[in-house]
Amino acid sequence: MVRPSRSQRVFQGVNGVILTLVVLVTLYPFVNILARSFSGERQIRAGEVTLLPRGFNLTTYRIVFQDSMFWRNYGNTVLYTVVATAIAMILTTCYAYVLSKKHLRGRGVLVGVAVFTMFFTGGLIPNYILVTSLGLKNSVWAIALPNAISVFNLLVMKAFFENLPTELEEAAQIDGLSTYGTLLRIVLPLSKAVVATMVLFYSVSFWNSWFSAFLYMDRTELMPVTVYLRNLIQGATGGGNAGAGTEQLSQVGANIQSVTIVLTALPILCVYPFVQRYFVSGVMLGAVKG
Repeated sequence: MVRPSRSQRVFQGVNGVILTLVVLVTLYPFVNILARSFSGERQIRAGEVTLLPRGFNLTTYRIVFQDSMFWRNYGNTVLYTVVATAIAMILTTCYAYVLSKKHLRGRGVLVGVAVFTMFFTGGLIPNYILVTSLGLKNSVWAIALPNAISVFNLLVMKAFFENLPTELEEAAQIDGLSTYGTLLRIVLPLSKAVVATMVLFYSVSFWNSWFSAFLYMDRTELMPVTVYLRNLIQGATGGGNAGAGTEQLSQVGANIQSVTIVLTALPILCVYPFVQRYFVSGVMLGAVKG
């Protein structure tokens, strides 16, 4: 076993110190937000909260959790995220697999159409008119279909599929597999890394999305939790939270933003460790030519 030289040990030590500082700087905002969500109004307004809660208080959490509409909207968010992510993955995977075939006629046109939409869109009013005329308002399809394909995710998956050995697909065709059979039984099992990465990207995007629902949903019971929390912030900061006393209203107004961030980020933070091992390899393999 070769012992590292002195310069290597110095490099490793300096590298470890720098990375530790980066981790601490990255974690500080999250820890601070968590501490603020459990802190009292006076301590928050005085700027006394750093890494630990001061004046421990659960008023805002209690007000949010006791509201049945919060749980209904939370369920809507889960439903919208699952359905929209599933649709987005199916469409993105099929489109990317087609674009990865260099012998496909019109491949350049299809790529150009996709890239064109990255820089030019129809605009808010035409999109609203389109969704309304199709009868998609007040349904999950108003959220899922207009945002079904992210061009960035599409190009990453396309590059990943292009790096797969073509001999495997040729062997599958010789064995009698159809195009969809090859995709499902050969390509996708070899693409777990990029699929997991795209699922994470789409899930985070749909989970945090609120403007589409705010635009296309007219009934409160159909809103996702992000719109619910937005309305709660607006009511607390505007002094219009019916049913809450003055003291409770002040507490809600003081730390509602922190509570909002915690409640919306927590599910994604719980899911991320399970897909983290695929994350780096999925993005890198799809972005770098081997």
